[in-house]
Formats: sequence, C-alpha cells, structure tokens
Amino acid sequence: MAKPGKLMSNAAPAVLQSELVLGRYRPLRPLGSGGSGSVWLARDEQNGLDVALKIVPREGKAASRAEREAEAAARLRHPGCQRAYGFGRDSQHVYIAYEYVPGRTFREAMRSGELDDASAIEAGIQILDALAHAHARGVVHRDVKPSNVLLAEGPRVSVRVLDFGLAQIQEAETLTAQGDVPGTLAYIAPERLAGGETTEAADIWAVGVMLWEALAGRHPFWHSSLLETARAIENGAPPLESLRPDLPKPLLSAIARALDVTPARRPDAAGLAGSLRLAGRKRRGRKGRGQTLAVPAMAPRLVPVVLAAVFTLWTALALPFYPSGWPFALAALAAGATFLQPRLGLAFALLVPVLPLGNFALGAAALYVAAAICLLVVCWRESEHGLLFVLGPLLAPIAALGLLPLGSLAVRSPVRRGLLVAAGVLVAGIVAGIRHAALPFDGSAAPDLGVAASGDPVGVAAALWRALVASPALAVEALVFAAVAVLLPYTRARGLWAVALLGAGFLAVALLVVPTVAAAPLVLGVWATCVAVAVR
Repeated sequence: MAKPGKLMSNAAPAVLQSELVLGRYRPLRPLGSGGSGSVWLARDEQNGLDVALKIVPREGKAASRAEREAEAAARLRHPGCQRAYGFGRDSQHVYIAYEYVPGRTFREAMRSGELDDASAIEAGIQILDALAHAHARGVVHRDVKPSNVLLAEGPRVSVRVLDFGLAQIQEAETLTAQGDVPGTLAYIAPERLAGGETTEAADIWAVGVMLWEALAGRHPFWHSSLLETARAIENGAPPLESLRPDLPKPLLSAIARALDVTPARRPDAAGLAGSLRLAGRKRRGRKGRGQTLAVPAMAPRLVPVVLAAVFTLWTALALPFYPSGWPFALAALAAGATFLQPRLGLAFALLVPVLPLGNFALGAAALYVAAAICLLVVCWRESEHGLLFVLGPLLAPIAALGLLPLGSLAVRSPVRRGLLVAAGVLVAGIVAGIRHAALPFDGSAAPDLGVAASGDPVGVAAALWRALVASPALAVEALVFAAVAVLLPYTRARGLWAVALLGAGFLAVALLVVPTVAAAPLVLGVWATCVAVAVR
C-alpha cells in the first residue's frame, strides 16, 4: 500500500471522476502514492467491501513489477500478508485490489513514539510469521522495511506485510537488470550490496534491522552519505546491548543472529520468530505457550495517561484561573489525547498551565514556555515519557524519591532518562515551595521567590537560581539521581555485583551530600530499586 504525504502520481487523474474501474471498483478518495503509482480507497460495487485499489501506469518497469506483485500476492494466504482480491489492466493502467486495513505504518509508529518494546517485538514476530509463509511458497519479499509494514488499528498489534512489488519468485524471470540492487538501501543485506544471490536470509536481515532500530531509537547503519551507509552495512551492526543493556540476553542474541553478515548463519523466519517468543517468555518468567514479552501490556500505555491527567489536574487547580469544572475536563482531555497520540497529549498537558501562570506572573509564564519547548524537543522521540518528571512531586511527600531512577527505566535514551529524573527532583522542590512544605532531602523551608506579578523572565530565572544556591542539597541530589538513572540499565548487564555496587554508591553519595536526610526511606527506595533491576 502506498504511503501518504507524497504527491499523487499520474495515475490519479484516471479516477478523479469516480467512475468504475474494471467494471466493479468505485474510487472514493486517495490514500497516498509512491514512486510507482497511487493507492485509492475504493468500494467494490459487487459485494460492498472497501478495498485499497493500487493503480500503476503501464509504462517502464512499474507495470511489470505490479504484475509480479499480484502474482506473489496470489500465492499468499496468511493473516500477516495483505490479501489481494483482484488484478486487472486496461490500456493505461494496471490495477490491484487489496484488502483495506486502516492503520499506520511501522515507520509512522516509530516516529510518533507509539511503538514500545513489547509492541515492536510482537510486530517483528508477526512479520516473521508472514515471511515464513511467503518463503515456504517460494516468495522472497526483497523490500522489507518499516514503510512496507502496516500496523492495523486496534488495541492489539496486528501486522500486514505490504508491497511485494520487488518480490523474487522461484522459477520466475527476474525483473532486475544485472548489477541492480532492488529495495531500500538502509535495509538491504550486505550480500546483496556485493552482488550476491538474493535469498530468504535477506528478508531476515531486514527484519533484524527494523527490530534494532525500534529498540535502540536510531538506525544501526544510516549516515548522511549513501556510501558511508553501505560501508556500515558491510561492517555489520554494532551490538544492540551497547545502547540497550537492559534488554534480555536471549532477545539481544536473536537480533544479533538475524544481523549476522554471513547469510548462512542467519536463522530462517520461523526459527527467529520462535527465538523472539522464547525470549519473551524468559523475560516475563512465565511458562506455557502464547505468553510472550510481545503481548502488549496496558501498564506502559496507562502510566503516561495517568501522569498527563495528574499534571493537568494539579496545575489547573493549584493556579487559579479556569472556571469550576474545567480542571477535570482538561485532565480528561489530556489523558485521552495521551492515550491516542502521546505527542499531542504531552503538548496539550504542557499548554494547560500557560494561562494560569501568565495570570500570576508573565515572567514566570514566559520562562515556563521556554522550559516546555525544551522538554518537547528533548522528548520528541519518546513523547510518552515526557511527563515522567511528575513522579518527583508524587513520590516526595511519601519520602520515596529514591524510587525515581527505577521509574525512568522505560526511557531508552540515557541522556533523556537522566534529564527527566533531574527534572523530577527539581520539580518536587518547586511543588514543595508552592505548597509551603519542607523541601525534599534537607527539610528546610522553601524560600519565598518574590516573583508574583513579575513580567521579567530573566528576573524569575535569577530568583530560582538564588533559591537553588540557598538550598544546594536539592540541586546536588538532582545530579546524583540523574547519574544513577543513566547508569542503572548498564549495571544490570554487568551482573548483580554491579547493581549492588551502584546502590551502595548511590546511598553513600546521597547521604554524604545531605547528612541530615531521613536515611530509612532513602535506603528502602534504593534497595527496592536494586532488587527490581536485579530480578528483571
């Protein structure tokens, strides 16, 4: 299926009149276009079904590839392969009618931050199941990539592998000229770059790249130069554990085998899918079939929703501005937006305090807007974790700030993880000041900032800086907690002694910096964190 966001091809004018195509398909609206043609939502007038109608001009290689795509699709009957209903041609175009599945591509899900680890692995398993079906029928896809995988709408991961236009079919004449390398460079296996034979192992490599990218948050090979990208592919992928040491070793091993530069050493599709399922069962510590890491859990999706609701409700109530009842409505809107689209939810939640702050002090509002923009930029790729700092003021009143680094483990980027934890500690101090409560750690009274009605953001920033200087324990502990959050996943990869050593160091530094801190809650929080990391 074509991807949206591109200009419609010259196939589009053929269906602008909503006339029947091939005597049965009535085009309704364009869904998108690619380099070879366009895709329209159409109604099959014979049975009333909606279909995705692919329209390709009969010129050049595009039409031949469309026919090859239809031939490949006709061989496949698997839930993970987009089903082809019909194929036809006229004097100008080639047409393929596919099942219409509302959803978004794997690429779009990665970019929006909606694809968590469990969902990415479940999608990988389903892609491999579909490829195993295709390979068993002599079909090699040759263009597996995130934009050719559709994630259907719904609460559970449901995958469709799209676009078999470059597929290689056994006993069929190739459409690729000698020396051509079909597919998208970033997901092409090294043996294909060297001009070697295209086998099922090339599809396995592409799935391995997709999983590496989804779990690491960046592409393993991509450079600004195509030549540098090709060289990186030939050299092999860097170890995923260097970026995600928190992932289970069986999972890391399975992805590493999929990305072996020697095709013969890669597992087949069914074998790799089985390894991913086994890795999931080991991580969850459950027995029995069908219980895998890849089953999407609701908790990772609900925590950001709850944090968005709490942040929005508290700021709307603590800063008088909105009419009665509005804070609860705004909190509900923030929660719903976060559940459906994390970036939209984060932006909406951060927007709510702007007007109340402006009513209190324009300078404070301006400074807050600058901080909110920085937060959006920092968390753009992991927007579902953008409000993680809210855990700080939630944990501080119950003397549980020691658990804050543990709460950050879901954040993939070490830098992002550290910044959010530091922000959580500092925001806990700000909230304590607003509530006229004792500051965390040293128990001193929060100073009066004296910024009410101030219109100078620089003056407000200076007042906050003076408050930090007056209570240095807060800033120092923020740095200590951030360092622990950054290091915590790496210690697990180095064994229990590393986890214990980090916990002991965390306690030693925290207690030395602020000798007057209540030790018991901090000790309990730190050791609870160490135990949780050790048993993962």
